[in-house]
Amino acid sequence: MAKIYSKKALASQNLKPKKEVVSFILNYSQALSVIKANEKSFEIIAN
Repeated sequence: MAKIYSKKALASQNLKPKKEVVSFILNYSQALSVIKANEKSFEIIAN
């Protein structure tokens, strides 16, 4: 049991996304709109 917890976690690395990825996600989230009607939801991407 001690051997399992003594190893370094792989997820603890500093992950830095590229500027293009961050820009894409922000633009996508700004263009996305969700409309709820009659217990259903519709996702619309405005291009």
